[in-house]
Amino acid sequence: MDIKKPEKRKIKRKLLDKYRLIILNEHTFEERLSIKLNRLNVFVLGSLSAIFLIAGTTMLIAFTSLREYIPGYSSAALKKKATELNYKTDSLMQVIEMNDRFYASIKKVLQGEVSTVNVTRDSIIEAVRLEASEVNLRASREDSILRQKVDNEDKYNLFETATPASNFVLFPPVNGTVSEGYNIKKKHYAVDIVVAKGTPVKATADGIVIFAEWTANTGYVIILEHSYGLISVYKHNSALTKSQGDLVKAGEVIASAGNNGELSTGPHLHFELWNDGYPINPTNFIDFK
Repeated sequence: MDIKKPEKRKIKRKLLDKYRLIILNEHTFEERLSIKLNRLNVFVLGSLSAIFLIAGTTMLIAFTSLREYIPGYSSAALKKKATELNYKTDSLMQVIEMNDRFYASIKKVLQGEVSTVNVTRDSIIEAVRLEASEVNLRASREDSILRQKVDNEDKYNLFETATPASNFVLFPPVNGTVSEGYNIKKKHYAVDIVVAKGTPVKATADGIVIFAEWTANTGYVIILEHSYGLISVYKHNSALTKSQGDLVKAGEVIASAGNNGELSTGPHLHFELWNDGYPINPTNFIDFK
Protein backbone atom coordinates (compact mmCIF):
# COMPACT_ATOMS: atom_id res chain seq x y z
CA MET A 1 0.00 0.00 0.00
CA ASP A 2 2.82 2.38 0.86
CA ILE A 3 4.51 1.72 -2.50
CA LYS A 4 1.37 2.30 -4.60
CA LYS A 5 0.52 5.66 -3.02
CA PRO A 6 3.81 7.32 -4.01
CA GLU A 7 3.39 5.97 -7.54
CA LYS A 8 -0.12 7.47 -7.83
CA ARG A 9 1.11 10.76 -6.48
CA LYS A 10 3.99 10.71 -8.92
CA ILE A 11 1.65 10.17 -11.90
CA LYS A 12 -0.73 12.87 -10.65
CA ARG A 13 2.15 15.25 -10.18
CA LYS A 14 3.39 14.60 -13.70
CA LEU A 15 -0.06 15.34 -15.11
CA LEU A 16 -0.62 18.49 -13.08
CA ASP A 17 2.89 19.91 -13.01
CA LYS A 18 2.89 23.15 -14.92
CA TYR A 19 5.33 24.00 -17.66
CA ARG A 20 5.92 27.29 -19.36
CA LEU A 21 6.12 27.57 -23.14
CA ILE A 22 8.08 30.67 -24.03
CA ILE A 23 8.63 32.12 -27.49
CA LEU A 24 11.69 34.41 -27.74
CA ASN A 25 13.11 36.62 -30.40
CA GLU A 26 16.14 34.83 -31.74
CA HIS A 27 18.28 37.96 -32.05
CA THR A 28 17.29 39.98 -28.99
CA PHE A 29 16.00 37.14 -26.79
CA GLU A 30 12.95 39.30 -26.13
CA GLU A 31 10.00 37.30 -24.78
CA ARG A 32 7.14 37.36 -27.30
CA LEU A 33 4.72 34.79 -25.90
CA SER A 34 4.46 32.82 -22.72
CA ILE A 35 1.95 30.04 -22.08
CA LYS A 36 1.54 27.94 -18.94
CA LEU A 37 0.65 24.33 -19.65
CA ASN A 38 0.54 20.95 -18.04
CA ARG A 39 0.37 17.49 -19.52
CA LEU A 40 -3.38 17.12 -18.76
CA ASN A 41 -4.26 20.34 -20.59
CA VAL A 42 -2.18 19.30 -23.59
CA PHE A 43 -3.90 15.91 -23.68
CA VAL A 44 -7.41 17.42 -23.44
CA LEU A 45 -6.71 20.08 -26.07
CA GLY A 46 -5.17 17.54 -28.39
CA SER A 47 -8.14 15.16 -28.01
CA LEU A 48 -10.69 17.93 -28.61
CA SER A 49 -8.78 19.17 -31.63
CA ALA A 50 -8.68 15.68 -33.10
CA ILE A 51 -12.43 15.20 -32.50
CA PHE A 52 -13.33 18.55 -34.11
CA LEU A 53 -11.00 17.83 -37.03
CA ILE A 54 -12.57 14.43 -37.67
CA ALA A 55 -16.15 15.80 -37.32
CA GLY A 56 -15.42 18.75 -39.61
CA THR A 57 -13.87 16.51 -42.25
CA THR A 58 -16.84 14.13 -42.09
CA MET A 59 -19.34 16.99 -42.47
CA LEU A 60 -17.34 18.46 -45.33
CA ILE A 61 -17.32 15.17 -47.19
CA ALA A 62 -20.92 14.18 -46.45
CA PHE A 63 -22.74 17.48 -47.13
CA THR A 64 -20.68 19.27 -49.76
CA SER A 65 -19.78 18.62 -53.36
CA LEU A 66 -16.14 18.01 -52.40
CA ARG A 67 -16.93 14.31 -51.92
CA GLU A 68 -17.13 13.98 -55.72
CA TYR A 69 -13.32 14.45 -55.82
CA ILE A 70 -12.72 11.64 -53.34
CA PRO A 71 -12.23 8.18 -54.86
CA GLY A 72 -15.19 5.91 -54.13
CA TYR A 73 -17.89 8.64 -54.19
CA SER A 74 -20.02 9.02 -57.32
CA SER A 75 -20.92 12.38 -58.84
CA ALA A 76 -24.52 13.63 -58.56
CA ALA A 77 -24.54 14.56 -62.24
CA LEU A 78 -23.18 11.14 -63.14
CA LYS A 79 -25.86 9.42 -61.04
CA LYS A 80 -28.61 11.49 -62.71
CA LYS A 81 -27.21 10.68 -66.13
CA ALA A 82 -27.07 6.98 -65.29
CA THR A 83 -30.72 7.04 -64.14
CA GLU A 84 -31.83 8.74 -67.37
CA LEU A 85 -29.90 6.24 -69.45
CA ASN A 86 -31.49 3.39 -67.49
CA TYR A 87 -35.00 4.70 -68.28
CA LYS A 88 -34.11 5.20 -71.94
CA THR A 89 -32.68 1.70 -72.17
CA ASP A 90 -35.83 0.22 -70.66
CA SER A 91 -38.01 2.17 -73.12
CA LEU A 92 -35.88 1.05 -76.06
CA MET A 93 -36.14 -2.56 -74.95
CA GLN A 94 -39.93 -2.28 -74.89
CA VAL A 95 -39.97 -0.72 -78.38
CA ILE A 96 -37.70 -3.46 -79.71
CA GLU A 97 -39.95 -6.13 -78.20
CA MET A 98 -43.05 -4.55 -79.77
CA ASN A 99 -41.30 -4.32 -83.14
CA ASP A 100 -40.27 -7.97 -82.92
CA ARG A 101 -43.88 -8.99 -82.28
CA PHE A 102 -45.07 -6.81 -85.15
CA TYR A 103 -42.54 -8.26 -87.59
CA ALA A 104 -43.37 -11.79 -86.43
CA SER A 105 -47.09 -11.19 -87.09
CA ILE A 106 -46.33 -9.75 -90.55
CA LYS A 107 -44.11 -12.75 -91.31
CA LYS A 108 -46.94 -15.14 -90.41
CA VAL A 109 -49.33 -13.25 -92.68
CA LEU A 110 -46.88 -13.30 -95.60
CA GLN A 111 -46.20 -17.00 -95.14
CA GLY A 112 -49.86 -17.87 -94.80
CA GLU A 113 -49.55 -19.14 -91.23
CA VAL A 114 -52.54 -17.15 -89.94
CA SER A 115 -55.15 -19.35 -88.28
CA THR A 116 -58.80 -18.42 -88.83
CA VAL A 117 -61.21 -18.17 -85.91
CA ASN A 118 -64.92 -18.67 -86.41
CA VAL A 119 -66.77 -16.05 -84.40
CA THR A 120 -70.50 -16.61 -83.96
CA ARG A 121 -73.23 -14.99 -81.90
CA ASP A 122 -73.26 -17.89 -79.45
CA SER A 123 -69.48 -17.78 -78.99
CA ILE A 124 -69.61 -14.05 -78.20
CA ILE A 125 -72.42 -14.54 -75.68
CA GLU A 126 -70.54 -17.42 -74.08
CA ALA A 127 -67.33 -15.35 -73.86
CA VAL A 128 -69.21 -12.48 -72.20
CA ARG A 129 -70.87 -14.91 -69.77
CA LEU A 130 -67.52 -16.39 -68.82
CA GLU A 131 -65.98 -12.93 -68.35
CA ALA A 132 -68.88 -11.84 -66.16
CA SER A 133 -68.65 -15.01 -64.07
CA GLU A 134 -65.04 -14.20 -63.23
CA VAL A 135 -65.96 -10.84 -61.68
CA ASN A 136 -66.64 -10.89 -57.95
CA LEU A 137 -69.76 -8.76 -57.44
CA ARG A 138 -70.11 -9.42 -53.73
CA ALA A 139 -69.57 -6.36 -51.56
CA SER A 140 -66.39 -6.33 -49.53
CA ARG A 141 -66.19 -5.43 -45.85
CA GLU A 142 -64.67 -2.02 -46.66
CA ASP A 143 -67.44 -1.30 -49.19
CA SER A 144 -70.14 -2.17 -46.64
CA ILE A 145 -68.58 0.13 -44.03
CA LEU A 146 -68.39 2.99 -46.55
CA ARG A 147 -72.02 2.51 -47.58
CA GLN A 148 -73.14 2.54 -43.94
CA LYS A 149 -71.14 5.71 -43.28
CA VAL A 150 -72.69 7.50 -46.28
CA ASP A 151 -76.19 6.40 -45.23
CA ASN A 152 -75.65 7.77 -41.73
CA GLU A 153 -74.37 11.09 -43.09
CA ASP A 154 -77.36 11.44 -45.42
CA LYS A 155 -79.74 10.49 -42.61
CA TYR A 156 -78.80 13.54 -40.57
CA ASN A 157 -78.04 15.92 -43.47
CA LEU A 158 -80.51 18.76 -43.08
CA PHE A 159 -79.54 20.48 -46.31
CA GLU A 160 -80.24 17.57 -48.64
CA THR A 161 -82.94 15.34 -47.16
CA ALA A 162 -84.99 17.89 -45.24
CA THR A 163 -86.26 19.59 -48.44
CA PRO A 164 -87.15 16.99 -51.08
CA ALA A 165 -88.12 18.12 -54.54
CA SER A 166 -91.76 17.14 -53.93
CA ASN A 167 -91.99 19.79 -51.16
CA PHE A 168 -90.36 22.54 -53.23
CA VAL A 169 -92.98 25.35 -53.42
CA LEU A 170 -92.87 28.46 -55.64
CA PHE A 171 -94.43 31.68 -54.36
CA PRO A 172 -95.91 34.38 -56.65
CA PRO A 173 -93.47 37.30 -57.03
CA VAL A 174 -96.45 39.67 -57.40
CA ASN A 175 -100.23 39.40 -57.49
CA GLY A 176 -102.03 40.80 -60.50
CA THR A 177 -103.58 40.18 -63.89
CA VAL A 178 -101.61 38.31 -66.53
CA SER A 179 -101.57 40.61 -69.57
CA GLU A 180 -99.55 38.28 -71.80
CA GLY A 181 -99.01 34.63 -71.13
CA TYR A 182 -96.33 32.08 -71.92
CA ASN A 183 -96.11 31.51 -75.71
CA ILE A 184 -93.41 29.40 -77.31
CA LYS A 185 -94.44 30.26 -80.88
CA LYS A 186 -93.96 33.99 -80.22
CA LYS A 187 -90.78 33.21 -78.24
CA HIS A 188 -92.32 34.85 -75.21
CA TYR A 189 -90.91 32.57 -72.52
CA ALA A 190 -92.51 34.46 -69.65
CA VAL A 191 -95.70 35.89 -68.19
CA ASP A 192 -96.37 39.63 -67.91
CA ILE A 193 -98.25 40.57 -64.74
CA VAL A 194 -99.86 44.03 -64.63
CA VAL A 195 -99.13 45.78 -61.32
CA ALA A 196 -98.90 49.32 -60.02
CA LYS A 197 -95.57 51.09 -60.28
CA GLY A 198 -93.47 50.56 -57.16
CA THR A 199 -95.15 47.26 -56.23
CA PRO A 200 -92.72 45.10 -54.22
CA VAL A 201 -91.34 42.18 -56.25
CA LYS A 202 -90.63 39.14 -54.10
CA ALA A 203 -88.38 36.10 -54.59
CA THR A 204 -90.32 33.07 -55.75
CA ALA A 205 -88.06 30.71 -53.72
CA ASP A 206 -84.87 30.60 -51.72
CA GLY A 207 -81.82 31.28 -53.86
CA ILE A 208 -78.83 33.45 -54.69
CA VAL A 209 -78.68 36.54 -56.90
CA ILE A 210 -76.57 35.76 -59.96
CA PHE A 211 -77.39 38.94 -61.94
CA ALA A 212 -78.61 42.39 -60.89
CA GLU A 213 -77.98 45.11 -63.45
CA TRP A 214 -79.62 47.77 -65.65
CA THR A 215 -80.30 46.95 -69.31
CA ALA A 216 -81.55 49.34 -72.00
CA ASN A 217 -84.27 46.99 -73.31
CA THR A 218 -85.69 45.62 -70.04
CA GLY A 219 -84.71 48.17 -67.37
CA TYR A 220 -83.53 46.82 -64.04
CA VAL A 221 -83.17 43.02 -64.26
CA ILE A 222 -82.53 40.59 -61.42
CA ILE A 223 -81.96 36.84 -61.84
CA LEU A 224 -82.03 34.27 -59.02
CA GLU A 225 -80.62 30.75 -58.99
CA HIS A 226 -82.60 28.24 -56.89
CA SER A 227 -82.34 24.56 -56.03
CA TYR A 228 -82.89 21.71 -58.50
CA GLY A 229 -81.50 23.69 -61.47
CA LEU A 230 -84.26 26.35 -61.33
CA ILE A 231 -83.65 29.98 -62.38
CA SER A 232 -86.14 32.85 -62.07
CA VAL A 233 -85.91 36.12 -64.03
CA TYR A 234 -87.56 39.46 -63.10
CA LYS A 235 -87.50 42.30 -65.69
CA HIS A 236 -88.74 45.91 -66.18
CA ASN A 237 -88.14 46.84 -62.54
CA SER A 238 -87.81 50.45 -61.44
CA ALA A 239 -85.30 49.65 -58.68
CA LEU A 240 -83.41 46.71 -57.14
CA THR A 241 -82.95 45.98 -53.45
CA LYS A 242 -80.47 43.13 -53.85
CA SER A 243 -77.04 42.87 -55.42
CA GLN A 244 -75.20 40.07 -57.19
CA GLY A 245 -74.10 37.38 -54.74
CA ASP A 246 -76.78 38.09 -52.12
CA LEU A 247 -78.70 35.19 -50.56
CA VAL A 248 -82.49 35.64 -50.55
CA LYS A 249 -85.40 33.83 -48.93
CA ALA A 250 -88.72 32.96 -50.50
CA GLY A 251 -91.06 35.97 -50.25
CA GLU A 252 -88.22 38.44 -49.60
CA VAL A 253 -88.48 41.76 -51.51
CA ILE A 254 -85.82 41.93 -54.20
CA ALA A 255 -87.05 44.80 -56.45
CA SER A 256 -89.79 47.33 -57.20
CA ALA A 257 -92.00 46.88 -60.27
CA GLY A 258 -91.89 49.61 -62.89
CA ASN A 259 -92.13 50.58 -66.53
CA ASN A 260 -88.43 50.72 -67.40
CA GLY A 261 -86.78 49.62 -70.62
CA GLU A 262 -87.44 50.19 -74.31
CA LEU A 263 -89.55 46.99 -74.58
CA SER A 264 -91.90 47.92 -71.74
CA THR A 265 -95.47 49.03 -72.59
CA GLY A 266 -96.64 49.91 -69.08
CA PRO A 267 -96.07 49.10 -65.39
CA HIS A 268 -95.76 45.34 -65.16
CA LEU A 269 -93.43 42.48 -64.18
CA HIS A 270 -91.90 40.25 -66.82
CA PHE A 271 -91.37 36.93 -65.01
CA GLU A 272 -89.54 33.90 -66.44
CA LEU A 273 -88.77 30.42 -65.10
CA TRP A 274 -85.98 28.21 -66.48
CA ASN A 275 -85.15 24.64 -65.47
CA ASP A 276 -81.79 23.15 -66.52
CA GLY A 277 -81.56 25.63 -69.40
CA TYR A 278 -85.13 25.10 -70.68
CA PRO A 279 -88.00 27.60 -70.26
CA ILE A 280 -91.12 26.48 -68.40
CA ASN A 281 -94.56 28.03 -68.05
CA PRO A 282 -94.77 29.80 -64.66
CA THR A 283 -98.59 29.54 -64.59
CA ASN A 284 -98.29 25.75 -64.27
CA PHE A 285 -96.76 26.21 -60.82
CA ILE A 286 -97.77 29.68 -59.59
CA ASP A 287 -101.15 31.35 -59.14
CA PHE A 288 -100.64 35.10 -59.73
CA LYS A 289 -104.20 36.13 -58.70
